[in-house]
Amino acid sequence: MIEAQALTRRYGDFTAVRDVSFSVPSGEILGILGPNGAGKTTTIRMITGFLPPSRGRVTVNGRDLFTEPGKARRDLGYLPETVALYPEMRVREYLAYRARLQGMRRADAGGAIGDTVERCLLAEVEHQIIGTLSKGYRQRVGLAAAILHQPRVLVLDEPTVGLDPKQIIAIRELIRELGRDRTLLLSTHILPEVEQLCQRVLIIDRGRIIADGTPAELRHQARGNPLLDVTVKDAPPEAAEALSQIPGVVGLRPDEAGGGRFRIECGAGDDLREAVFRTAVDKGWVLLELSEKKASLEDIFIRLTAEAFAADDTESPEGLPPPEAPSAEAPSETESGEAAS
Repeated sequence: MIEAQALTRRYGDFTAVRDVSFSVPSGEILGILGPNGAGKTTTIRMITGFLPPSRGRVTVNGRDLFTEPGKARRDLGYLPETVALYPEMRVREYLAYRARLQGMRRADAGGAIGDTVERCLLAEVEHQIIGTLSKGYRQRVGLAAAILHQPRVLVLDEPTVGLDPKQIIAIRELIRELGRDRTLLLSTHILPEVEQLCQRVLIIDRGRIIADGTPAELRHQARGNPLLDVTVKDAPPEAAEALSQIPGVVGLRPDEAGGGRFRIECGAGDDLREAVFRTAVDKGWVLLELSEKKASLEDIFIRLTAEAFAADDTESPEGLPPPEAPSAEAPSETESGEAAS
């Protein structure tokens, strides 16, 4: 449904994004992750048509975004991180204006606006002036404008920022619903949100894709030594030493909060749960916890970006430069938001 081919963006001698390629089929929700300055926002701007690439191309439903922008944009909706709205307009008035910009017929626009207002939980404020709305409501107005013309591809940049917990749950449910028959690209810093919503994850660092796969595939790819979480009731002072002496233990870290909790790093492929249990029985300890720790998406993200950074440090000066720095030629976040509206 949407495909990026060898996207590259340069600002003078600085390369913000280098040879980024990926495709997303219909019905898939793709999470896009990256540290600040990694080139993630630049990539999003290119795949939504708000920033031309120095090299490469983007196609939406088979149409080139830059040679056939009108047709390609009909299938594309975009919610930028910074939503630029007209504060003097009322919510429903603004959505009607956006419908006209999208070329929607008046007969179709009325029904689409009513449906979108309900889906985005805006019924209470649809006749209110946008300038008087909270940040959370403004975010929902931006999302409503992005989905109003029923695009087949939807790009959401930090869609739940500024929302309260109840609103976050509602918007996540809406994202799941939209993802059933659309292609969704979700950029967020909330890693649990990616794990809950996305079938696939793309991690960008220093202008390149460093990982692409399902959360389970990335977990397998980034898996290091097995870890065990152990809690010993009323742990004696010698507990740490006894645990560290178990054959196969390569590292042990007491919990900073105390309470007899330990994180044990096992040798590659070792399952030491039975050995830890037998040690506790021999010592007369009461085990309150003995569990394997599976790598979270946050663990994977930190490990992969650290590995990519270390690898780049060994490259020649021809490699990628440090993370994105301000450039006179690079549009600011505010400019990106203004363009999106």
